[in-house]
Amino acid sequence: MASGREHDQSTKLWCLPFGLITGIILGFQNGILAGISFVLGGLWLSADLDICSKPLKRWGILQIIWWPYRKTIPHRSILSHGPLIGSSIRLIYLLGMIFIAELLIQAFGFNLEIISLERILKLIEDYREETISILLGIEGSLWLHLIKDKDPLPIKLNKRKRK
Repeated sequence: MASGREHDQSTKLWCLPFGLITGIILGFQNGILAGISFVLGGLWLSADLDICSKPLKRWGILQIIWWPYRKTIPHRSILSHGPLIGSSIRLIYLLGMIFIAELLIQAFGFNLEIISLERILKLIEDYREETISILLGIEGSLWLHLIKDKDPLPIKLNKRKRK
């Protein structure tokens, strides 16, 4: 298993090639988005948010929003380190936290439409290709994380012992 420092270094190293390859396939702008989201995915939305880790500490005072996630998602499980599943759960969880923050802000009589869940969903709908590039970058950083941990699939496919 790689250390937090190794994960950070490899994320920073591979974001450029990942962005370039994505840019060749999906266009320059989407390559930039994929490269940036690769870094954000590796450094802030890491599979290691389920433990006390560097990515968790990068959230500063906002790391408190990840407390329920840490208490419910077992480390290195399919739910945290699973391809597609892990990233999806973290993104849905983060959207849920944004929704809760929106409700709390509205309860105090403020209306900050800039962070509303409705606005985020509208942006996703209006910018589908860009959203795909961002999701590719986040998922790509998860795969790099799994490869660095030398365990691309956190589940054991052969659970039965042979006699």
